[in-house]
Amino acid sequence: MPNPLITLSLAPFLILQGRHVRRVTPRLPEPDGARAGQAGSGQPLRLLIVGDSAAAGVGVSAQQDALSGQLIARLSQSYQVDWQLHATTGHTTAQVLATVEQLPKQTFDLIVTSTGVNDVTAGLSAKRWRAQKQQLIQTLTGKFQPRHIILTSLPPMHLFPALPQPLRWYLGRHAKQLNQALAGLVAAQPPAPVYCQQLTLSAPIQPEYMASDGFHPAAAAYKLWAQQVLDCVTAAEARLAPSCVGSVVSA
Repeated sequence: MPNPLITLSLAPFLILQGRHVRRVTPRLPEPDGARAGQAGSGQPLRLLIVGDSAAAGVGVSAQQDALSGQLIARLSQSYQVDWQLHATTGHTTAQVLATVEQLPKQTFDLIVTSTGVNDVTAGLSAKRWRAQKQQLIQTLTGKFQPRHIILTSLPPMHLFPALPQPLRWYLGRHAKQLNQALAGLVAAQPPAPVYCQQLTLSAPIQPEYMASDGFHPAAAAYKLWAQQVLDCVTAAEARLAPSCVGSVVSA
């Protein structure tokens, strides 16, 4: 978190701005469409996507344009994909973990996660967030025996058009701290039996990549996200790199 003195001095502005943002920002629904199914042919691949509103596809009207649909469309060109999506708007990492704990024990080859934005807005410390992410990794590993887990980094909240200053700077700085904690956590993971990667999206913060609320991805951003997950999968299969980290395009 930012320096406590800075937080204290900015607190009145941050509180007012936070209330204003919640009041005026459109609340977009989760998209329609299937959240489980099979697609493609070839080598079997069991896919699980878990997380928050971004994982759920908020920002588009149909799951086929969200991360799940875009990713399955790509994976199904080479694999027979058996997939599930479990994601809910507003969920923190702790709530995603609770969801995962309620799922039946089964096997997945690839797991993609998206959590953190709601932890930032809730003011969760980097230390606690890292501990929760570690627990999430352990639970996913023990319950589903995946070969590959992709942990999506937080987006560049310091660039979000829906956030006024200084709230944008404050939340953006916190998001960067959580991403640094995630990088350290991923680096500390053993290379086997599960291959963990941190994925930092390279979607530019431009109107065509942002939903109408100025907060969630649009279809173009989900398309890039899906392609970068596929790149991670390809690299992991060949063990070409220990991580898959793109570059965030800044303003």
